[in-house]
Amino acid sequence: MVDYSKWKAIEVSDDEDETHPNIDTASLFRWRHQARMERMAELEKEKAAFEAKKQETQIKLSEAKKKLLESQKEGAMNLEELRKVVSDLEKEEKKIKKEGEELSKKERLVPWNVDTISKDGFTKTILNKPQARSQKEMSEEDKTEHYKKYVKENESLLKKYGMLQKYDDSKRFLQEHPHLACEDTANYLVIWCINLEVEEKHQLMEHVSHQCICMQYLLELAKQLDVDPRACISSFFTRIQIADREYKDSFNDELRAFKERIKKRAQKQIEDAVREVEEPLRKCFETQDIPMLQQVITQIPEEEARYHMKRCIDSGLWIPDAKAAEETKNASDVKPS
Repeated sequence: MVDYSKWKAIEVSDDEDETHPNIDTASLFRWRHQARMERMAELEKEKAAFEAKKQETQIKLSEAKKKLLESQKEGAMNLEELRKVVSDLEKEEKKIKKEGEELSKKERLVPWNVDTISKDGFTKTILNKPQARSQKEMSEEDKTEHYKKYVKENESLLKKYGMLQKYDDSKRFLQEHPHLACEDTANYLVIWCINLEVEEKHQLMEHVSHQCICMQYLLELAKQLDVDPRACISSFFTRIQIADREYKDSFNDELRAFKERIKKRAQKQIEDAVREVEEPLRKCFETQDIPMLQQVITQIPEEEARYHMKRCIDSGLWIPDAKAAEETKNASDVKPS
């Protein structure tokens, strides 16, 4: 026998519902549909937050058990304290498991509707995971404009995050401003690091690099868990603080490699800038165009201008007060009668 009872919970399609003749039916359907979509979105958000919390607790418990085992082997004095930490985390894990069961029950009780009944629930084959609309359909020009707008609206917050030093401070700051947990923030920090290195602010570059790698690791964790990065803020910063040596070594290796890439990129930018300056200078010298030379010199820093002028004088491309030098040469060439 087929159990048809579950079909009683299906929400009637908008176009099959009946309304009073005096009611704007189209508007009512739109409002109902919007409300339904908002409920579904809220449930998805709740599921993402639950998964992040579950992941964070599992990481903490695993690390705590490992630390307890190592302390037992070494005969450490704080065994009771570590046992209590493990016990508390095990209780938290059971509590989270119960929350998961309640969340699953809540999901099962959601009435079927036109937006869910048509989804494929009988196969797990996924050929291509669709990208978010904003990423998939955005042109390069649109991406550039989006990034410029994002930086304009958030640059002060981005700089504050980049200057933070402690993991707990970074965690708290991102939880207060969760929209910063995104690719645009990582891209801004990379560009800022390059500019700092070009300006020879090496220590500040290394500090901001650390914050940049934290953001990149957070985004990677979100990708692995297939959740919104905002749901991983707490998980990542908890994980990096209690992580085992292998994870921290991997983090530090990536940080070192990143700083090396920044230095190489900055050096290339400097070399390109020098080439661009030298080319106009060469043109000025070859054409003996004094006004053009003066214009070029005023557009570059004073120390840099002195450096380039000295090189040009040493190489013979430019002779200071060439007219006086020529007169002196002519005088020396005149033989006494």
